Amino acid sequence: MIIKHRPPQQASQGEWQARLEAIRKAPRVVVLALLIIVVLTVFGYRLWNLQIVEGERYQVKADEQRLRPEVIPAARGIIYSSDGTPLVHNVPSFNVVVFPAYLPDYDVELPSFTPYTPEDITVTFSPEAEAILLRLAVLLDMPYATNGEDGEPGVREIVAQGIQRGYVYRPVVVKKRVERDTALLIASERLTMPGVDIALDSRREYLYGPLVSQVLGYTSPIPGDSADAYIALGYDPDTDRIGISGVEAVYEEALRGQKGEQLIEADVQGRVIRVVEKEADPVPGGNVYLTLDLDLQQFAQEALLRGMARADSPRGVVLVMRPQTGEVLAMVSLPTYDNNLFAKGISVEDWQRLNEDVHRPLINHAISDQVPPGSVFKTVVATGALQEGVLEADTRLNCPGTIVLPNRYAERDPAARDQTFYCWIWRQGSHGSLDVVGGLANSCDIFFYKVGGGFEEDDFEGLGPGDLESDEVKPGISNYAKLFGLGDLTGIELTGEAAGVVPYPTWKRRVYGENWSTGDTYNYAIGQGFLAITPLQMLNAVNVVANGGTLYRPQIVHHVTDYEGNVIEPFAPEVVRTLSISPTNWSLVQQGMEGAVAYGTATGAQVEGVRVAGKTGTAQFCDDIKCGVGFAQPEHAWFTAYAPVENPEISIIVFLYDGGEGSQMSVPVAHEILEYYFTRENSTAP
Repeated sequence: MIIKHRPPQQASQGEWQARLEAIRKAPRVVVLALLIIVVLTVFGYRLWNLQIVEGERYQVKADEQRLRPEVIPAARGIIYSSDGTPLVHNVPSFNVVVFPAYLPDYDVELPSFTPYTPEDITVTFSPEAEAILLRLAVLLDMPYATNGEDGEPGVREIVAQGIQRGYVYRPVVVKKRVERDTALLIASERLTMPGVDIALDSRREYLYGPLVSQVLGYTSPIPGDSADAYIALGYDPDTDRIGISGVEAVYEEALRGQKGEQLIEADVQGRVIRVVEKEADPVPGGNVYLTLDLDLQQFAQEALLRGMARADSPRGVVLVMRPQTGEVLAMVSLPTYDNNLFAKGISVEDWQRLNEDVHRPLINHAISDQVPPGSVFKTVVATGALQEGVLEADTRLNCPGTIVLPNRYAERDPAARDQTFYCWIWRQGSHGSLDVVGGLANSCDIFFYKVGGGFEEDDFEGLGPGDLESDEVKPGISNYAKLFGLGDLTGIELTGEAAGVVPYPTWKRRVYGENWSTGDTYNYAIGQGFLAITPLQMLNAVNVVANGGTLYRPQIVHHVTDYEGNVIEPFAPEVVRTLSISPTNWSLVQQGMEGAVAYGTATGAQVEGVRVAGKTGTAQFCDDIKCGVGFAQPEHAWFTAYAPVENPEISIIVFLYDGGEGSQMSVPVAHEILEYYFTRENSTAP
């Protein structure tokens, strides 16, 4: 079939004139036509302007409303004991956040002057937004506006402050670590509260709490005065937590991990629709393995608690180390605290209780207490005297129980009096004639008064105090104290370590404006006077005796791995220095310490089948907590030991604040721990 199309007929000139005449007789048609043309022109221009001229800008604004970048938190690394037992892990936590961009209308008024701070910006919420924030305050049991009594910011202030800081498409954290039921309730009401969301977070849970809190420390929100520094390192001060003390703080960089990033698409209420692009996956933090023996730590704490109860002591320390490597096997500091209090958000009452305790449970006393060591320091004095030739193996000094030190100014000053110095045994008698081994074993004070400061009546010149600032003064007590690591930070991987004080004549003139006296040297020689050390420093010095001259840096971290288990920081003993002491002199000091346990002041430390060397100490003190008068001074109880003598495996030190005599109070604690260690070792041997 063929279909033919007829061409359209052309209108004649008369017909066109008739049509124009009709239009002229109907002006409304003309107006309407013109109006249509104008409208189409305006719409066309607007469409061109939107699509071509400003299309890119509006596309960006649309993407800002629809798409938002999101940070993917990285799991914090785990801390383990020496046998791989986890000491902490991460548990889920819920934060309530508000995305201001998805709230109903609000106004932001900028001040007319420049420059201005965020606080100068005024934020006004619409009634609908106010209703949402008020409902949120009710659900969170928080004030809506600032509470006038305690100044706690309300929900409205928190969101407004976030907007002032430019957090429009970023989440403003309203409350952290809310209960799971509360988080679920808020999540169920998100349809009626656009802009409100629940952010999944994690917090630390310390599995052994007070047992290792002084070592592990805790994490906490970033302090406000440090925010800028941490922002520069990639932290978010509103959501991130950092290690504040202990291993958590020292190994913050290794534990924190690296955050991931992704781009998500959200609906008009801010709810996530999908992940558009994952720009970077999060990298979990590394894992830290400690040198701590968890079972030994537990037993040491229990033994210390029993010892503190017997001595009625409010504060104590036990340290156990490997003298051949510097590894710390146990570190107990009492009183202590539960670091879970900080992980969960510590209450005002708990904070006040911990902060107002005069014995400072938040302080690791093993590394922070600066106290006189008493007679445990005699090991240092004996080593120095032997090496400097002040003592020989056969040198004998007499202990009559008391000695009198004449006052050199007595002839010119009638008020000047001679000074009497006492040995601890003076009420029962005297030690008689002693060599250096007997002097250490019996902890004779008069023997060491003479060794340190000399005695004219015996025509014996002592070691002297030395002077760390003078090359013209022969090496003395202060020089050897420094060689043994006293008066300096040990460098252990913990926060809050104190350096202690090693005194000498120039130091005394500078600090007190007084000259050094022979009496100062006498006190110095028995670990009293101005000398102040930490328990860790003293045990590390004893390790030098035990291993025959090597000063190691104490280490409480064995190694660090990445999240896949690859070792990135291996363990290696770190030698600080090797003391140039002759083997003969080391042997004499070691014999004196073994004698203290075999027949001297520390017989209570004997362990069947094990040769133990030790040294007791009883140090008088006067501090801002307790003080005495005359002979009635309070006393710290000390004891340190290592074993077996022939090949030392462990060393130990026990310190009891205001604990009385070391031989009576600290020795039993050490005996329990030594017996436990060697009994356990024998029972687990193949």
